[in-house]
Amino acid sequence: MIVCIDSGNSRIKWGVHDGRSWSEQGVVRHAEVAQLADLCRRWPVPARLMLANVAGPERGAAIGQALAPWSAALSIVKSAASGGGVRNLYHRPGQLGVDRWCALVGARRLGSTPRLVVMAGTATTVDSLDGAGNFLGGLILPGLDLMQRSLARGTADLPLAAGVYAPFPRSTDDAIVSGCREAQVGAIARAFARLAADDACCLLSGGNAEILSPLLEIPHVLVHNLPQEGLLQLALESSPA
Repeated sequence: MIVCIDSGNSRIKWGVHDGRSWSEQGVVRHAEVAQLADLCRRWPVPARLMLANVAGPERGAAIGQALAPWSAALSIVKSAASGGGVRNLYHRPGQLGVDRWCALVGARRLGSTPRLVVMAGTATTVDSLDGAGNFLGGLILPGLDLMQRSLARGTADLPLAAGVYAPFPRSTDDAIVSGCREAQVGAIARAFARLAADDACCLLSGGNAEILSPLLEIPHVLVHNLPQEGLLQLALESSPA
């Protein structure tokens, strides 16, 4: 059994894999991290406990404390120059966010065609992976909520919008919501065009994926918990035969 923990800026996503499929997956907020201790009560000690954490050392320590009975199985994942069929072409591979690294490995696990890997969460990341498994580079944007809050904070008259998307917005709230969504899908579409491959596909994951999906006019697939797929692949790769 392999347990994968993806600790993001807002939430902790976890999954239990039995070697064939995901037996159970779930999510808790960082304020609820103590709930992870329930996994130790309900499941046996895993062969591997994989943790990818971008939420800082204090939150990482809190996760470790909640899962203390499994500490001997814990592996804290870091970005690397290569792994899981992916070659990291970042100038300094270790500076790539581990959540992005795991998502790229997860995308490669799910197929070998060129892929645009989009994680739409607190931030939106848009990463390009060619058919040989080379991570070519990527973009980081404020996520939808951050975009909307920045307008409310940085201007005197624009509200924290509670509008809806419209092709031709006719209220300020709708204009803000629509503009932020159009900015996201526009960046994704431009990055996809740069892949310039007939068999390319976009993999879309993260908390805002279902909001962006209807607006995308490129081939794409919704993949829940893509970084967990990468953590699983890295666990399998490093396990003894």
